[in-house]
Amino acid sequence: MNTSTHYIEANFDGLVGPTHNYAGLSDGNLASKSNKTKASNPKLAAKEGLKKMKALHDLGMTQGVIAPLARPDIGTLRQLGFTGNTASVLKQVAKHSPALLAACSSASSMWTANAATISPSRDTQDGKLHFTPANLINKFHRSIEHPQTGRILSAMFRDPNYFTHHKALPSSPYFGDEGAANHTRFCHAYGDHGVEFFVFGESAFNAALTKPNRFPARQTLEASSAIARKHGLSANKVVFAQQNPQVIDAGVFHNDVIAVGNRDVLFCHEHAFVHKDSVYQDLTTALEQPLNIIEVPNSAVSVADAVTSYLFNSQLLSLPSGETALVIPRECEEHQNVADYLYSLIASGSGIDKLLCFDLKQSMQNGGGPACLRLRVVLSEQEQGAMNSSVLMTDTLFTELNAWIDSHYRDSITADDLTDPSLLIESQFALDSLSKILNLGSVYDFQKTGEKS
Repeated sequence: MNTSTHYIEANFDGLVGPTHNYAGLSDGNLASKSNKTKASNPKLAAKEGLKKMKALHDLGMTQGVIAPLARPDIGTLRQLGFTGNTASVLKQVAKHSPALLAACSSASSMWTANAATISPSRDTQDGKLHFTPANLINKFHRSIEHPQTGRILSAMFRDPNYFTHHKALPSSPYFGDEGAANHTRFCHAYGDHGVEFFVFGESAFNAALTKPNRFPARQTLEASSAIARKHGLSANKVVFAQQNPQVIDAGVFHNDVIAVGNRDVLFCHEHAFVHKDSVYQDLTTALEQPLNIIEVPNSAVSVADAVTSYLFNSQLLSLPSGETALVIPRECEEHQNVADYLYSLIASGSGIDKLLCFDLKQSMQNGGGPACLRLRVVLSEQEQGAMNSSVLMTDTLFTELNAWIDSHYRDSITADDLTDPSLLIESQFALDSLSKILNLGSVYDFQKTGEKS
């Protein structure tokens, strides 16, 4: 389908939603649990993320925006038996289960690394770019995201001549899918037929594989295999690897908390994978050329240090200058062991040339760093022309989104605020306005989902 020889990798970051709050909903995500009950700042959170997007745009990267989901999700609460107008529904659920209200109010869609798995057109049999929204079945507050996520992605990438949108996998633990947080693509140049790397935590049907004991393994081998089939990937260009169960139990809830890759570079912790030598060999064989594996020894950075600093939840970027940059959260600079390692890494000339540091504290306190906030999409020139360009960052869009945030976001949200019907009304007005700015059409469809009283 695609005839262009020039491809780029675009990053699409999730805008933090107006109901951003700290509810500690995610077992296995230590930052999420440790900051439960703190007051959040949605306005600051959204602006922190937007500032990172603009900075990467200014460096010459193709940078896009993914809209947040409509929250609180009154439609789901109505499905669960809560009736009456909006105010009545919120009052009932707050009395019945504050935790359920927090789950249906979560702004977790900001972490778009979990939005979907994407295979570029150069990798697929039909030459189209394929999207599969993640079912996120392991956590209720995230399992309700994929229908709306699918609509938003379809509104961003509409043309069926270039883009194929699949439904999420069956909502069963056997096919637990956490999206691109457990998926990496390797290549020499983005226009090559790449190697797609799927990392799973457990196998639903193979009891012989070890499992974590303390925290859940959220990605199954069966889910990863199903996506590879649905996307029409060549078997010799797909590698499956098991995440080390011990690091899952240490708080590494996704592979992107212990490893990150881009083009022909894999930056990972020495304890990231089961049978790591076989994994490295399989990747090299599939790539048909050397893979630059930068393995961080546990003696330099422990797994605990990696989880605390989110060293590996960083973005590995090929800049227009030809340099390879690692986008890190401020916490990496504040952690002495991690900072020392990073400075020595840059000085070593081993394949990562520079560090780009951002303050993302609002996201970090809820358990997501730079890599969690973005979804990568490899695009040809024709595909860039066919997509909805209104979602791509420009100086004008940056100014418009900042003004939008100032108009619609609160400075503070606590658990008690989630019962306030005016928060839902504020959020609906905000998203109505945003859908026009980003040319998304009726992706929210509030009346149909019963979110208006």
